[in-house]
Amino acid sequence: MLKILGSANPFRRACDRREALRIGALGAASLSLPQLFQLEALAALQGQSSTSQAFGKAKRILLLYLQGAASQFETWDPKPLAPAEIRGKWGATSTAVPGVAICDRLPRIAQVADRLAIVRSMTHAHNNHSNLYTLTGYPALDFTSETNPLDGRHHPFFCSVLDYLEDQQGSAEPPEVPRNIGLPFRFTTYGQLFRRAGPYGTFLGQGYDPVWTEFDGKATKKVSRISFFDALKGVNVEDPYLGITPDSRLRITKSAQLRPEMTLDRLDSRRSLLDQLDGQNRQLNDTLAGKSLDRFSQMAYSFMTSQKLRDALDLGREPMSLREQYGMTLFGQAALTGRRLLEAGCQLVSVFWDEYKIVNTAWDTHFDHFTRLGDELLPGFDAAVSTLLVDLEARGLLDETLVLCLSEHGRTAKINNFDRGGGRDHWSKVYSVMLAGAGIRGGAVVGASDAAGSFVKDRPVSPEDILATMYHLKGIDPDTTIPDRLKRPVRLVENGTVIDELLA
Repeated sequence: MLKILGSANPFRRACDRREALRIGALGAASLSLPQLFQLEALAALQGQSSTSQAFGKAKRILLLYLQGAASQFETWDPKPLAPAEIRGKWGATSTAVPGVAICDRLPRIAQVADRLAIVRSMTHAHNNHSNLYTLTGYPALDFTSETNPLDGRHHPFFCSVLDYLEDQQGSAEPPEVPRNIGLPFRFTTYGQLFRRAGPYGTFLGQGYDPVWTEFDGKATKKVSRISFFDALKGVNVEDPYLGITPDSRLRITKSAQLRPEMTLDRLDSRRSLLDQLDGQNRQLNDTLAGKSLDRFSQMAYSFMTSQKLRDALDLGREPMSLREQYGMTLFGQAALTGRRLLEAGCQLVSVFWDEYKIVNTAWDTHFDHFTRLGDELLPGFDAAVSTLLVDLEARGLLDETLVLCLSEHGRTAKINNFDRGGGRDHWSKVYSVMLAGAGIRGGAVVGASDAAGSFVKDRPVSPEDILATMYHLKGIDPDTTIPDRLKRPVRLVENGTVIDELLA
């Protein structure tokens, strides 16, 4: 069990009321304090059999992130018996799991539902694109914080945390393929007006940001978007999430690529010169920021010269038939690239379905809800996710790869904005997420929403619980701490607990 700075506190997780009454009754029977502790420990062991079996099962993580907040109604939790103004245009389809139905616009995912688990009772109090809370376990303090990736109050992205913890246990030399890679480009690079927080190293330092790729290709489709902040005027956008050309690729960022005149020999000479200056920088390197900067330099040199990384990013090595199964969209090809990176040795791959050029797009369906879902979002999502799960399984990767399909919150039950094609607004009181792979019980459904899909009916689950479960599957106690900028211990998650019902 990995511990950094902190230690697990056996008294932190309080007994529930029933347990307290039971222990109180036993105390009346004159059990000694040591006997009470022993009894509590035995009860904990009995309740953690599946938890202990799943501990550390995930060797790799693949995050699929649906930025903008995917509707639970049109994905994992349809309400076919609800009134039309809640039910919407589509119904539900049965899946490979008896008694479990999902949106009928996801027929391919329905066929592989026995490989995945659904949580239908996600809930939290942060209702405005809470990417930071979803990806770190610590919410933004205000809207300006959520839209400022450089806010010093933020906590680090969970993949950055895992990268940092791995460094504490391993060698100082960076791996040939970075551990933590973000696809297809830096988060909200192509947004409008502001950048969103979430997937960054924050107080761990820039060296623990994901290594980002960039999109080098051409979109094949143009669509009219409603510009939310421009008097709702239509704007034509060539959107690669709708389709890309076969020769399109994801590349390492230009800032990390070698210029034509910079040969490897010259690069090695420069690195040698920098190494000679290390003795003069020891004071800086003793700080967290200095260590992060040094790691960033070493990592940049490593992946600039890594043929293994370049090969993994080369989708031309895949048969076109498989590429087409993933979908010739930016999300589909990024998911396939993610699988190739996992095979090449990357431990943490994040694929973002991000807003593009116009703010409040991607899965943020305030307007043209059914048109965008039916023509753009759901077909690409269905193709990429279903193919990914089967592909990982066929290659023997799924049993050791945790797949997380997350979104920051859900959408309202009431459909509005009918003059703009209909829409659902932000709703964090209840929504759904999906998990699959290492340690996850395929076919499981955890929790339930009410008949209208508006509130949790059974078993509320928070983003912190999802992160606690993820850390557990990675073999890390969620009570582990990391040092902040002032070297104070900070828990990985403050309140989350492992979701035992999800575990195989």
